[in-house]
Amino acid sequence: MSKSILLLSDTHSYIDERILHWGEKADEIWHAGDIGDNSVTDQLKEIKPLRAVYGNIDSHKIRAEFPLDQRFVLEGVDVWMTHIGGYPKRYDRRIDSEIKKNPPKLFISGHSHILKVMHDKTLGLLHMNPGAAGIHGFHQERTMLRFKLDSGQIKDLEVVKLGKRGQKA
Repeated sequence: MSKSILLLSDTHSYIDERILHWGEKADEIWHAGDIGDNSVTDQLKEIKPLRAVYGNIDSHKIRAEFPLDQRFVLEGVDVWMTHIGGYPKRYDRRIDSEIKKNPPKLFISGHSHILKVMHDKTLGLLHMNPGAAGIHGFHQERTMLRFKLDSGQIKDLEVVKLGKRGQKA
């Protein structure tokens, strides 16, 4: 049985109807940190199961609810999600040795506000950064990612564009 995932990051306390609309279409919502305010995750949890990690701007309250890293297997795909993780050939020092020793199939990070999907052929993993869904930061366009996990495969990846950074719903 496949699971459809909505992946977002860097909301920085902002959530709107477009984010919730896409969340309702998913089986699970994953937030890769810099949540900003618990009201964001509270609204997401109301519509679908949520997996999240805290980011560098997140308060002690968010850090008490969500971990720094989430490592889990869903639909046969080993997933590692963290906020500051880097990307292939430039992983963050904190995770570099562990990811090389025990690479997941899917490595997710946020933080950069840069939409990025790339293969790490050396470690045999797919890296995803959904960009930023919020309206604060230096990104030009608000983005998220949608995809499916099915029998150990990552399928049907698509970019969800939410509009220009300063543009509220």
